[in-house]
Formats: sequence, structure tokens, C-alpha cells
Amino acid sequence: MNLMLFGAPGAGKGTQAKFLIEKYGIPQISTGDILRAAIADNTDMGMEAKKFMDEGKLVPDSTIIGIIKDRLAEDDCKKGFILDGFPRTLAQAQALDKLMADMEILLDKVISLDVPDELIVGRITGRRVCSKCGASFHVEFNPSKEENVCDYCGGELIIRKDDNAETVKSRLEAYHAQTAPLIDFYTDMGVFVELDGTKDVSEVTKDMIAAL
Repeated sequence: MNLMLFGAPGAGKGTQAKFLIEKYGIPQISTGDILRAAIADNTDMGMEAKKFMDEGKLVPDSTIIGIIKDRLAEDDCKKGFILDGFPRTLAQAQALDKLMADMEILLDKVISLDVPDELIVGRITGRRVCSKCGASFHVEFNPSKEENVCDYCGGELIIRKDDNAETVKSRLEAYHAQTAPLIDFYTDMGVFVELDGTKDVSEVTKDMIAAL
């Protein structure tokens, strides 16, 4: 099953991805994670991305697409995958669509979690992320069993530097300007499903599984 999780920062994509990973046994593909992995592994695309990053520049779409192509070709993606945080713009969506067509991969569903901006600010400022595996928790809505300890790997839960109200509002503005237009793109493809992301985590998971 080839999936994409869609929604504003703090909508709950990371939390829901963990449930999908467990249920379907498919990997979560985050552009940040695969960028870091490609650089660490000294791949051609990773070194190209590092060159831009070292110069303080944004990594071009063509390089990101190249890294995603390498990732989708790995064995653990044969049963499917979960794209998280990509694409962010219409140009990226079109490039990804061409890549998947070339690789003869079909996108089964784009699951969008709809959450009002004011709720997102509260969610993100209360978010705690595992320093080891990246699992996401929330002090109120999805707390870990043991305070500041990850349920999955026992790693320390931390607050991201950009998880503050001012930064969150700026990120939301960028999301609405750049990423929200992708709704029409994937709706036209017939794969877009919007869910109410304000429900309890378990309820959102049930709705998501039903949609799939």
C-alpha cells in the first residue's frame, strides 16, 4: 500500500504514521530523515544535497526527487510506503507523480488530517519527540506512558527548537500558501481523503483505517 500523509505541521501525521507502520509493515519516508541518511551514507545524491546545505541554500527539488527515487527502490518499500512531509509544493507533486509513473508505482491514497490553526499551535507547543527514533507524543493528547521516555525505544523525549508559537504560526502561513493547493491536485487524481484531525488519536486512526 503506497500512502501519503498530508496536513499542516502539527496535524498529527507523525503520530498516525506509527500506527500505519505497525499495521501494514511499511516504512515511513520523511524527507528530512532520508536526506540525513543519504548524506551519512555518502550517496551521490546525498553529497549533492550536502553541497547546497553547506552553502546555506535550499536543496533543489531535482536532488530531493533523486534521493526519494533511491529510497523507493529499496527492498523495504516493495510492500508499500508512507510519504510524510513531501511533496510541499505543486512543482514537487508533479515531479513526484512523474517519478512514480516512471517507476510504475501507484499512489493508493493521500490521507489529509484537517485541524484548525489555533488548535495546531497548542498541539505543537505541547509536542515531545523522541531523540532516538523520532516518535511523536503530546503532553496532553498523546502522552508517553513514562514522562519524557519514548514508548517505542526508551529514548529521551525532547522539545524541538522550532516548536514555539511564533515559529509555528510562520510555518502555518507557509503551509497554506504553498502546500494547501495540492488538495486540488490529488483530488483530481481521485486519491485524496480528508479526515477530521481534531478527534482523539484513536478515533482518527479508526477513520484512517476505514478510509484505506
